[in-house]
Amino acid sequence: MPAAADMGMAVVPTRIIYPGEEIAPSSLDVVEVTNPNLAGDFARSVEEVTGMITNRTLLPGRTILVSSLRVPYLVKRGANVRLTFGIGNMTISASGSPLQNGSVGDVIRVRNIDSGLSVSGTVMADGTVQVMAK
Repeated sequence: MPAAADMGMAVVPTRIIYPGEEIAPSSLDVVEVTNPNLAGDFARSVEEVTGMITNRTLLPGRTILVSSLRVPYLVKRGANVRLTFGIGNMTISASGSPLQNGSVGDVIRVRNIDSGLSVSGTVMADGTVQVMAK
């Protein structure tokens, strides 16, 4: 059986963190792993989970599974976003309303406010949604 020092470290909450809540470094602690049966994709560094959103309730002193985390949504359903569509050197833009939440790189459905049509687009890092050609 390996010594506890060889088992590494794990990040645990210091308080209850609820689903949909952004994880702050002040709510975390790093502890030594002492359970030889602990398995899974648990977080090992504070940087790995800081700013992430949890999909489940995290309990104090319990390891945080990386699979239970997601990046924060950049665009939220019902908010206003700028739709862009590029053809060569020309870019067309319009106002849109996301029909679903999305993080950078997600493909989401967005309603064009001017035409009322729903289109699919990719959430970009600047908060715009780049519309795909059909």
